[in-house]
Amino acid sequence: MNIQSKLPDVGITIFTIMSKLAADHDAVNLSQGFPDFDPLPELVDLVGQAMRAGINQYAPMQGLPDLRRQIAQKVKALYGASIDPDNEVTVTSGATEALFAAITAVVHPGDEVIVIEPAFDSYVPAIQLNQGVPVFVPMTFPGYDIDWDRVEDAISERTRLILINSPHNPTGTALNADDIIALQSIVARHDLFILSDEVYEHILFDHRRHESMLRYPDLAAKSFVVSSFGKTYHTTGWKIGYCVAPPQLSLEFQKVHQFLTFASNTPIQHAYAQFMQRSDLHLQLSAFYQQKRDLFLKLMENSRFTPLPCAGTYFQIMDYTAITGEPDIDFARRLTTAHGVAAIPPSVFYHDRRDHKVLRFCFAKQDHTLARAAEVLCKI
Repeated sequence: MNIQSKLPDVGITIFTIMSKLAADHDAVNLSQGFPDFDPLPELVDLVGQAMRAGINQYAPMQGLPDLRRQIAQKVKALYGASIDPDNEVTVTSGATEALFAAITAVVHPGDEVIVIEPAFDSYVPAIQLNQGVPVFVPMTFPGYDIDWDRVEDAISERTRLILINSPHNPTGTALNADDIIALQSIVARHDLFILSDEVYEHILFDHRRHESMLRYPDLAAKSFVVSSFGKTYHTTGWKIGYCVAPPQLSLEFQKVHQFLTFASNTPIQHAYAQFMQRSDLHLQLSAFYQQKRDLFLKLMENSRFTPLPCAGTYFQIMDYTAITGEPDIDFARRLTTAHGVAAIPPSVFYHDRRDHKVLRFCFAKQDHTLARAAEVLCKI
């Protein structure tokens, strides 16, 4: 068949590749970002209760009203923003769907989108499928800071959207107050929207504050803010996320969402709506994962890997230049096949495959999993 691909340069994602390689070689999988432990039994029980109670048919397209109200209450409590659950919240089938719907809602053929690299791998294909033009701005290495002067220089009269991700995957960095001031200045001077990927909003370390777009009325007025229940409640396979946006943007977002998935899993939405009433669970998440980060760093002290600062997420970037000068993709493969630990090579998150000789390790794992991996890594 003569198929003209809309994504000719896109193959299978690195997450699929590395997880399969890990499975094939019985390696410890610190590559793909998912926990190897279960969610709380109470949450699982709530899903089962909803199913047995007959809550198994389509939810409203925007999401269950109770869940949207809980989201609005959380946003008010954490960020001081009053949002309308009926007109500014949409529940989606995962954050990836929300990102695609937001990009599709505002990006027209020829529109430019600022992509700060390294960038999560779903961003650029979504832009390209909407015939938008990604404009790449690299973070500075090794601090992975955003050079806002370069962002400003990249903006043209065709710029429609800027993609923000904080806490940031894969680097583990997070926006600070100075970043917000710089972003506010840019938004004030240019007519553009913001797509803010905040799926790790509850995972920040060392008493840092999450600088959500929702804290700032001038930014919130131009933003799609995307979040993930999977990251918060250790349920990545349930694929439920949500998007908060002003009414006009939410309307355009929902026009796309209704033809992507229409509605997301009803009993799981019902369970989350009840579970969210326990705000202590997401408020304790930073401490939970900081313990994981600190344990992993402690276990790796005698290795030849050098950690870069990790402000949030459950990913740790490690410099391996003391071990080898191999390209990160080659070293990641060898680490998996020869040594039995899988990691992600961050060069895949750059359009030009920029290689800083670092790897990304996921520490959202049981302590014994981290210990097993570190024992191997310290011998390399």
